[in-house]
Amino acid sequence: MSLLNQLNPVQRDAASVIAGPEMIVAGAGSGKTRVLTFRIAHLLEAGIHPSEILALTFTNKAAKEMKERIEKLIGTKAHAVWAGTFHSIFARILRHECEPLGYTRSFTIYDTDDSIGLIKNIMSAMSIPQQQVNPRAVLSRISGAKNQMISPLEYEQLAKEFFEQKVAEIYTEYVKKLHKNNAMDFDDLLLKPIELFKKHDRILEKYQYRFKYLLVDEYQDTNRAQYVLINMIAQKFNNICVVGDDAQSIYAFRGADIKNILDFERDYPNAKVFRLEQNYRSTKTILAAADSVIKNNRNQIKKTLWTDNPKGEKISVIEAEDDKAEGVQIAYRIQEHITKEKLDLKNFAVLYRTNAQSRSVEDAMRRAGIPYVIIGGVAFYQRKEIKDVLAYLRLIVNPKDEESLLRVINYPARGIGDTTIEKLIEHSAVTNASMLEVVNNPGGVSSLSDRAKNSVQQFGKLIIKYSELKSQISASEVARALVDELGILRMYKDEGTPESLGRWENVQELLSAVTEFVDANNEQPALENFLEEVALVAATDSMADEKNSVTLMTLHAAKGLEFPVVFISGAEEGLFPLYQGSPDASELEEERRLCYVGVTRAMKKLYFTYTRIRYRFGDVTYPVVSRFLSEIDETLLDKETVRRPAYSANVVSSLAGSRERYLNSIQQKKVKPNDNFTPDEEVDYDSETQEEIRLKVGVYVEHEVFGRGKVTLLSGRGDSAKAVVNFQSVGSKNLMVKFARLRVLGA
Repeated sequence: MSLLNQLNPVQRDAASVIAGPEMIVAGAGSGKTRVLTFRIAHLLEAGIHPSEILALTFTNKAAKEMKERIEKLIGTKAHAVWAGTFHSIFARILRHECEPLGYTRSFTIYDTDDSIGLIKNIMSAMSIPQQQVNPRAVLSRISGAKNQMISPLEYEQLAKEFFEQKVAEIYTEYVKKLHKNNAMDFDDLLLKPIELFKKHDRILEKYQYRFKYLLVDEYQDTNRAQYVLINMIAQKFNNICVVGDDAQSIYAFRGADIKNILDFERDYPNAKVFRLEQNYRSTKTILAAADSVIKNNRNQIKKTLWTDNPKGEKISVIEAEDDKAEGVQIAYRIQEHITKEKLDLKNFAVLYRTNAQSRSVEDAMRRAGIPYVIIGGVAFYQRKEIKDVLAYLRLIVNPKDEESLLRVINYPARGIGDTTIEKLIEHSAVTNASMLEVVNNPGGVSSLSDRAKNSVQQFGKLIIKYSELKSQISASEVARALVDELGILRMYKDEGTPESLGRWENVQELLSAVTEFVDANNEQPALENFLEEVALVAATDSMADEKNSVTLMTLHAAKGLEFPVVFISGAEEGLFPLYQGSPDASELEEERRLCYVGVTRAMKKLYFTYTRIRYRFGDVTYPVVSRFLSEIDETLLDKETVRRPAYSANVVSSLAGSRERYLNSIQQKKVKPNDNFTPDEEVDYDSETQEEIRLKVGVYVEHEVFGRGKVTLLSGRGDSAKAVVNFQSVGSKNLMVKFARLRVLGA
């Protein structure tokens, strides 16, 4: 028991269980990963063979961190433990077992863009216009159906509306095409193992004996397919341990089912249940706020978080005039903390309910010269030039991959136009031959010119050449040789624009990634191993921990992270909680859990911000403060109202040049308060009238964002007064005079 003596009493009891079903209800900041790690280490110390242990996580980062921690505790035997995401583990199993389902082991894993491309082609063949049916919406419905394990036939029977009927038609063909292309999408990586296990008892039993001890992290986030897979593997020995927190179940929109954790004791009546309630992250004040919000949910596993941490500061609630003022106040408070407490920028996070809210915060950060990083933006592997090169590599690995072939057949341009491609597709459909077979034998395609046939054939020879080379040289050598022969780097460099040079750097970075992958593996990895890893990378896994910037992200993206200072912006009804019309009970409970997650990201200081006026969907709205703030005990809150942004028009030029000075001051650790940011000392908006700011048609004005412009039209009176201003930088803008804060420069 010496190993477990490092844990607190409840953690130790939970980690010491070896056999039988177990549920560990782990409150926010209670050491969930620590307990899971020690439990696996305890199993190994008790003599369980590491290859009999399967630990399932939701991110590659979590799996890697878990194995590293186990290794520190017990040594190299941790290497043989199977730990990874659901998708990566079952993709690995399918590589060995997929042939009874009619796939080869080199099957391609389609990402979202690949699936959308396939759906577009299917719709084109069915003469379904994209203006009528959105391909992304179709994929979303198909994915939702797969998560709920609804087959194409079942979906067709359930379809009632026109859109659903079209989805049913496309869904049926989509499944057929995936199989023909020897490809699976992400949902298939969970559905196909279920199909495999149901049809082949011997294979299921093999993995039941292989993984006698099953541990599942973040159990509250599992969907229907994951739930079925887990229980199929666990049913032989019942040695299943699930860890999670129902109060942090926030992914219903992507299929997560909170009932999986709420019903665990029903599924396993003899399960041992442990509650981890001691929080090591947050202050007493922050925990009390989180508890006062979440206790309003009816469907939950009861627990009470507590901490030995200090009481801490009250939670600041800031009412700003509008979303611009909200962003400025956030930037101002960050500067204030840095000045007084010498905090690094990476200690701050700004959380919001929707991505659209980041705009005003970004504007304020740029004006104040504060570096920031957005988590959940365009990821490296989603950039066009990267996806183009990856499509070549995937086609080399899996010649049946029709979507990859269609993406690159004329990239870089080789004289194969849309008409030629359409004829190749038609010939493939008529002859039931793969696209690559048609490409390598284009003679049978009617009305193709000799020039087109030659271009098509040369492309086919290129793919065949590298398909053969991949078994003779390393993955990095294949990638480098292919890119060189294609002339992609030369093409981008010759173009010479900043954008093309950025693409040149990205392709170089991809080649470096392949080389790094090869060097990091003891055994010589195949190209398909690299492609599989790329396909399974999660967005948050790529977050750069060393980057000293303020972090901006959605509340959903923040789960699992922690920061000394956290801002939750947009605490307004209809925005957070997010709903249209009247929210139903289940939606509201999930929004409340999302609030709980946001609050418990904060370690020392928490802010809520909301506005009196917010621009949404192109209109001015007058939001009501979020009900979540009214659910927090008043004694925990420190409220203040800021009627104007914390800067005025006459300092815009000073703000614009402040970035370099501010960065230098951070590096020197001698940050001084920025005089451009001032507290609420200026007059309220309501005290300004159209007459007082002397607006007339033909006068020149200055706007804080748009700069210098000329008034071309005035309309309305009082609060409804509007002005059309033709700005030198952005052209004409329609402005509400009351909120525009225009400074008159003269005629």
